[in-house]
Amino acid sequence: MIQAGDKLPSVPVKLVDANGVSDADSAGILGQGRVVLFGVPGAFTPTCDTSHLPGFIGAADRIKAGGINRIVCATVNDHHVVKAWAERSDALGKIDFIADAHGRLAEALGLAKDFGDLGRRYARFAMIARDGVVQQVFVQDVAGVTVSGAPAILLALQGEAVA
Repeated sequence: MIQAGDKLPSVPVKLVDANGVSDADSAGILGQGRVVLFGVPGAFTPTCDTSHLPGFIGAADRIKAGGINRIVCATVNDHHVVKAWAERSDALGKIDFIADAHGRLAEALGLAKDFGDLGRRYARFAMIARDGVVQQVFVQDVAGVTVSGAPAILLALQGEAVA
């Protein structure tokens, strides 16, 4: 599993943002400035849709005010599903999305998890990176959204400001 100090991998993905959908590379998306990347098991899935993504949408301005240039949500769904989820959630313009349909980035990060009938998807997590190097990783090891949610990222950013 990726750890603080590790360089983020370079994997082909689809970027879904306010400009639409484009072919991209994970290193290009995540490699400049300070980035919060959070991964969810699936678009439109209950906890992801009602708690994880909405938390980041609601806190986006505060997270960016804490020195973050970009917030990115990654999921193992195709770009059509991710685009529909982003639009329905009113997230575009606040959060960019990585559609990792084959889970290549999830595997490269060491954050893929088997969800039985749903297949291999992202384990629920969040991380802070600077210029493509991981600074902190928060992996959710219990049900719900606690250590991987927007409040945890805000606390981590506050901790940096105090240190």
